[in-house]
Amino acid sequence: MKPGTKLKSAVCDTEVMVIRGGDGDIQCGGAPMAEEKPATAGELDSSLAEGSLMGKRYVDDTGALELLCIKPGKGSLALDGARLKIKQAKPLPSSD
Repeated sequence: MKPGTKLKSAVCDTEVMVIRGGDGDIQCGGAPMAEEKPATAGELDSSLAEGSLMGKRYVDDTGALELLCIKPGKGSLALDGARLKIKQAKPLPSSD
């Protein structure tokens, strides 16, 4: 996946932009994400319905994949079935 690619959920309103690409299947709410939204929405997996937050960056455990949520929705983001977590901001150095 190339950086700058926009992906849309097939089960909710979530849309993300790839910041750092990686290998694997990006999913939202238990369904694969694609560049085009399908004509009919799929069914949201209730175990993956914690939602996604606009403006937050999501990463996998290795840090190889990074996504930016550009439109929030009800589905949780995952890579090959493993949930993505919100990237934590780096602490600023102290200014003594």
